[in-house]
Amino acid sequence: MILIDRFLSDEQDPKAVEKVLGKLNDMLSANEELIYMAVQKRPAVNLLPTCIVVSNKRIFYCEPGNFGITMNFKDISWKTIKEVSFKEEIFGSKFICVPTYGENIITEYIPKVQARKLYQAAHEQLEGFKEQQRQIELEERRSTTSPVTVNTVPTTVVEEEPMAFIPPTAVAAPYVAPAAPIEEAEDETTLKLRKLKTLYDKQLITLEEYEAKKADILDSF
Repeated sequence: MILIDRFLSDEQDPKAVEKVLGKLNDMLSANEELIYMAVQKRPAVNLLPTCIVVSNKRIFYCEPGNFGITMNFKDISWKTIKEVSFKEEIFGSKFICVPTYGENIITEYIPKVQARKLYQAAHEQLEGFKEQQRQIELEERRSTTSPVTVNTVPTTVVEEEPMAFIPPTAVAAPYVAPAAPIEEAEDETTLKLRKLKTLYDKQLITLEEYEAKKADILDSF
């Protein structure tokens, strides 16, 4: 159950917060946590405010419909967001979400304090997702391009005293087994990405299928 009090720290409308959280409680996925909520506040009438909620996996836009009887929810995952920003104006601020594809999503009349904290929460989550994705892609490149690591032992030269000559046929050289290569352990996500890349390299799947499955793997990380 989501605690309402933590989302009322910056004078958000209690009724709007309670209504939105009641709906979002059933929409969250595994390990998803709500971080901050901003509630629109128009200068005149504010009966039907839009709410913007940031979680560790996406941004929710909660817009009332049918004169407040229903609520329309739209969510955008971090992997499809290019950047976020806000702009302070006379009456509140604009919060701007720039998706990778499509038009910008602009929400006006967000109280200035809430807009700053909304931007901070969204920016931190977006940058964290981008860094996580960079690390996964780096590990993927390493696993496909790095040679197998083999442990080498330095050879110590020991001087020996002269020995009596023995004909070559009298002594057989001992057999020395070659050192077995030691491979680096891979985590589950890297292994899935490697197998997916192999399918694509063998032309068993299309580029669109490769990108879609890759995005699913990264999103579940």
